[in-house]
Amino acid sequence: MTAAFTDRHIGTDAAAQRAMLDALGYESVDALVERAVPASIHAVPRATSTIPAAATEAEALAELRELASANRVARPMIGLGYYDTFTPSVISRNVLENPSWYTAYTPYQPEISQGRLEALINFQTMVTDLTGLATANASMLDESTAVVEGMLLARRAAKSRSNVFLVDADALPQTKELLAQRAAAVGIELRETAFTLSLDADLDVFGAFVQYPGASGRVWDPSEVVTAVHAHNGLVVMAADLLALTLLRSPGSLGADVAVGTTQRFGVPLGFGGPHAGYMAVRAGLERQLPGRLVGVSQDAAGHPAYRLALQTREQHIRREKATSNICTAQVLLAVMAAMYAVYHGPDGLRRIASETAQKAQALAERLRSYDLTVTEESFFDTIRVVTAGPAQRVVDRARSKGYQLFLADEATVGVSVDETTTADDLAAVAWAFGLPEADEHDVRDLPFAEATPIAGVPAKLRRADAYLEHPVFTSHRSETAMMRYLKQLADRDYALDRGMIPLGSCTMKLNAATEMAAVSWPEFAKVHPFAPEHDVHGYLTMIEQLESWLAEVTGYDAVSLQPNAGSQGELAGLLAIRGYHDANGDDARRVCLIPSSAHGTNAASAVLAGMRVVVVACDDAGNVDLDDLRAKIAEHADALAALMITYPSTHGVYEQDVVEITQAVHDAGGQVYVDGANLNALLGYARFGDLGGDVSHLNLHKTFAIPHGGGGPGVGPVAAKAHLAPFLPSHGMAQRADHAGGFVFEGGPISAAPYGSAGILPISWAYVRMMGAAGLRDATAAAVLAANYIAFRLRDHYPVLYTGTDGLVAHECILDLRPLKDETGVTVDDVAKRLIDYGFHAPTMSFPVAGTLMVEPTESEDLAELDRFVDAMIAIKAEALQVAAGAWPADDNPLVNAPHTAQAVIAGEWTQAYSREVAVYPVPTLVRTKYWPPVRRIDQAYGDRHLVCACPPPEAFE
Repeated sequence: MTAAFTDRHIGTDAAAQRAMLDALGYESVDALVERAVPASIHAVPRATSTIPAAATEAEALAELRELASANRVARPMIGLGYYDTFTPSVISRNVLENPSWYTAYTPYQPEISQGRLEALINFQTMVTDLTGLATANASMLDESTAVVEGMLLARRAAKSRSNVFLVDADALPQTKELLAQRAAAVGIELRETAFTLSLDADLDVFGAFVQYPGASGRVWDPSEVVTAVHAHNGLVVMAADLLALTLLRSPGSLGADVAVGTTQRFGVPLGFGGPHAGYMAVRAGLERQLPGRLVGVSQDAAGHPAYRLALQTREQHIRREKATSNICTAQVLLAVMAAMYAVYHGPDGLRRIASETAQKAQALAERLRSYDLTVTEESFFDTIRVVTAGPAQRVVDRARSKGYQLFLADEATVGVSVDETTTADDLAAVAWAFGLPEADEHDVRDLPFAEATPIAGVPAKLRRADAYLEHPVFTSHRSETAMMRYLKQLADRDYALDRGMIPLGSCTMKLNAATEMAAVSWPEFAKVHPFAPEHDVHGYLTMIEQLESWLAEVTGYDAVSLQPNAGSQGELAGLLAIRGYHDANGDDARRVCLIPSSAHGTNAASAVLAGMRVVVVACDDAGNVDLDDLRAKIAEHADALAALMITYPSTHGVYEQDVVEITQAVHDAGGQVYVDGANLNALLGYARFGDLGGDVSHLNLHKTFAIPHGGGGPGVGPVAAKAHLAPFLPSHGMAQRADHAGGFVFEGGPISAAPYGSAGILPISWAYVRMMGAAGLRDATAAAVLAANYIAFRLRDHYPVLYTGTDGLVAHECILDLRPLKDETGVTVDDVAKRLIDYGFHAPTMSFPVAGTLMVEPTESEDLAELDRFVDAMIAIKAEALQVAAGAWPADDNPLVNAPHTAQAVIAGEWTQAYSREVAVYPVPTLVRTKYWPPVRRIDQAYGDRHLVCACPPPEAFE
């Protein structure tokens, strides 16, 4: 009999768990968890389940193959910001399918993240060069949400006090829909325009948004509009196609303040809408307004250049309701792929791809015009709109009969978009679909395009003349060997789950099994356009409906939307659903959101973006919500109370014993309860959010449900709700179906660009649930809680555990208080975190949610040997700190303050430290054969302006 997947996923076997339980004094894992979880919320066993019994890995893959076969791999020529693309095999194999890249975490510990930080510097450089702007961030969630962030940036930074934002009538339809949803929440008035503006008009606006090229394919000169908006103290946001920018003038050269867009067509598969890396770049002077993450150049303790996150490292966690954005997850893995696509092709290769793409569009337009069909625009790059001789639907249907998907723009107009994968035969087949007299069944073989002039109709003043991608990184890796070695070198500089445990509290860095990952690369999932017709995507829709129903069951809710493509976006979607519910009931004055200080970091920022006012509720000394303060705040804001956001278990790592009383108090006052699902890994199978009083929650599929963190993204943050909130969950104007699992129809506005968000990675979570089964999910929770309590027990005599619950138990994570260690020895939390690198570990979450602490989460994936290795390392580090206190080593020269130690540090020159080389790099003998060598010494943590060097430095800087 094939071994159960659960036994492969959970690191501790029965014997190991018995040893851990004996140390803790519990008879069984169930007894431990049921003691830790309040009895008032224990889940009632279900007689039946929508989740099938656990499948083997082979069975799950076979079922996924069957679902995949129900998708039709057509030739997508719909466009609207999504294009087919060739992912170079060297990138697919060495990045997308490589655990060294996809199991890494956000580079908050820069010394062990230099590889992905360099890759992100490449991404930022690529974006700044192509957009002609000064600074780019390290990726956005998608193009449409990037436009929203651009609008919000313009509102913050513009000198105009207007509340009006102009929107290009030729913008992508999904972007216009998302703008409407997000603008309404924060009181911005949108005004759609074709930009036929008089420069003398009274443009009382704070900003304008331009699509370049437009959704129709039109290329036009927006510089006069830019000048007019600037004259009225507004800012201009331009969504630009990066491939087109290799041939067209850059947004920066046209005067734009902000450029946004997507890098999807740079080698990132369609994936039914995602995940893809959006981008944002700004002109000089707006750097500090950038949302998301920004990689800059700093230096290490030896004075060598080194990369690190700069400015907004965890802005939304630190500043909370004062944060300028709620975005926490980026799209790092996809940004790396896009950047490496540019490294692989270089400037000449990108220009060639763009030129050939433009030639294809030009050749098709000329063929159609030669038969008296009207192409609506003279000036275009890769997209044309064609007025048909008969009903446009007939053309779309004829194209589909040959395996092509075109865009039905209206009853008389069809849109066609070409890309790097389009062939001459494809063009001829599309021409046949338009019913040309001489393009019959026998004339679909060839429509040559090599002779066509690219961007023939684009005026000379809009053609790009300046250079881009001149840094050597974009010209040095032309051969397969060089490219493969470059990717390997970068991966070797990083620490990921393929090296060892990443015990990050609040982040659940669990196993991402190869079987779960397998289907992501299958063409039937990877090469599907998000706006493909329903009859071409039955496999996706079936899988999505199944996953929705499974997630609804395990959370105790009625309906689930998979559209949010990050946990922060799921938070926002849930709060907007609450707002919509109150408004529908005539309670539009309910705008106060209560948030305990123990809540997840992004909660407050999400509430502000939903148009709510945050009121913080205090916690008591045990880390629980202060019930007296809660009742007082409810009484004070009773008529205005919209919601309570509570993280369960809390970010303090404990189960709130009074959670039912807390939620009931909010309901009695007319409010709704949002339970943040970031810590669901401590609850799954034992309790359900819906049963403890939750009305709506988001879940992190990139935490509890095994989607990899990818170095800081992708993520998926579904939102789940009770039936009364279901109508207000995210909808999408271009979704293939209106109904969802359970028969619910969602009517809220969209929360991401694609109808089902990052659907391309949903097979991962589907496979995880399918192979674990309901019982396996419960076992995983038990193993995670056991591991956390085991670590807390073994370390409590060395480091105080800051918060505990019943019988001193914690949830799936524990907070180790290092402040007494600093008082006693002078050794700081930073010193301990960096010294852990020398012991071969990624540090736990540092100084969040409490400064001077480490929040440790081992997850269920780690075996007992790895748990003990971590415990032993922490005990040894405590002993080293005590030696400093005892005077054995000077306070300014010891293994902790000098950590981490590189190979160069211990072999170059005379060793003058007060401790030996062996102590520095081999503090325990097991490291001799398995040593991870950090590429740099400790990196300067200052946030000075000198760290705003956010693009590739010259190679000689590292010599």
